[in-house]
Amino acid sequence: MLNPHREQEYRNGDNKWEAMILAQLDLTSTIQLNNGVAMPRFGLGVWQTDNTTAAASVTAAIRHGYRMIDTAKQYGNEAGVGRGLAAAFADGSVRRQDVFVTSKVMNGDHGYERTLAKFEGTMRRLQLDYLDLYLIHWPVDGLYVATWRALEKLYRDGRVRAIGVSNFDVQRLQVLMRSATVQPAVNQVEFNPVMQEHEMRDFAAAHNIVVEGWSPLGGGQALSNPVVGLIAQKHHKSAAQIILRYDVQSGVVTIPKTVHEQRMVENADIFDFALDEQDMQAIAGLDQNRHSLWYDAFGWYGTDTDYGMATQKWPDSAPDYDD
Repeated sequence: MLNPHREQEYRNGDNKWEAMILAQLDLTSTIQLNNGVAMPRFGLGVWQTDNTTAAASVTAAIRHGYRMIDTAKQYGNEAGVGRGLAAAFADGSVRRQDVFVTSKVMNGDHGYERTLAKFEGTMRRLQLDYLDLYLIHWPVDGLYVATWRALEKLYRDGRVRAIGVSNFDVQRLQVLMRSATVQPAVNQVEFNPVMQEHEMRDFAAAHNIVVEGWSPLGGGQALSNPVVGLIAQKHHKSAAQIILRYDVQSGVVTIPKTVHEQRMVENADIFDFALDEQDMQAIAGLDQNRHSLWYDAFGWYGTDTDYGMATQKWPDSAPDYDD
């Protein structure tokens, strides 16, 4: 387990010691959250995955050594993730405490009482007694402070091991933290070569908040970047492996999504090499501070923005969302 403060030193250039340690990371490596909980640095995301596929993907990922699964009610596949976890635990190869499971509060479920009530549905679908990490999926303006109070209660009651946020900018995170009695442990944001969140990462490092990155491959756009391609040739790795290694080596927890078992194996094959300082600087120079093309097309900050439920409410999960 690495100290996040030493990782900040690495990003600031004092990397001789850190580069040696980072080169020794593997799929079981963890980072310590601000409450002492160990969070894996690498996991599986399941956005845009139906329940049947999610179940198979989760079981396969765990079989191949993954120890973190990231889902959300808004994805419409918590039930499938729950089935995949149950299958993995049933064969005795892993225990519940070996797998770090994250879910998130859906936009339409914000508010203190409603968040607490809807959390029970998430747990039922996932077939779990506790969550490792529960996040506010999007900061619904006017409600996210009350929602955070509900997460604090769930944390104090032992229902979740850590709490955090997702898609919060620095300003909204500052508002939340002014009234919080439990500081966020994680902020999950988009992170890839063209969107590197420097302001948020600096703020998070200063407040001991771990940054977790979704869409690490930029929706596939980053895979064709010629700079990434040259570095891939240099290390005899794929473009995806170079980008994912950059994430981990930058101290960002990463959760690439795939439903293909071979791709899961390839994505995780990033722990037998290290990017040098020249590689790191070259990829850092690709930053455009630009979100994915679809990001700004939706009003993410309102309670009526149930994008996931509107577009990804798979037929086999529909009854699960009547709670």
